[in-house]
Amino acid sequence: DTVLRVTGKGGKTRLVPVLPVALRAMAEYRRLCPYHLDPKGLLFRGARGGPLNPAIVQRDMAKLRSALNLPDTATPHALRHSFATHLLGRGGDLRTIQELLGHASLSTTQIYTGVDTARLLEIYEQAHPRA
Repeated sequence: DTVLRVTGKGGKTRLVPVLPVALRAMAEYRRLCPYHLDPKGLLFRGARGGPLNPAIVQRDMAKLRSALNLPDTATPHALRHSFATHLLGRGGDLRTIQELLGHASLSTTQIYTGVDTARLLEIYEQAHPRA
């Protein structure tokens, strides 16, 4: 399994699983990138080779949303939230989702995915049926 180390909000580092199609796209990006990319360093670079400015990514996301007629609420954070919620809804383990999201506390993951106590009990019963 291949993972990508991503530094996000608050300087928090997360290990993100990467699909083979994304690995191929990253390899092509590396091949085409005019700047030296240290395998242990930053992957995405700005126009002059420095760190990519988050405002540039936010601007491009806004352009994509507009081109695809998506609402302003279609953000990377919303995608992350949907990812976690769908995993949980399809029987994903809350602890695994917690690890994927990089949450320190399980209660944060529970709140983040909108899980209520009844849903947790339902998941528990499915995973640990009484004999």
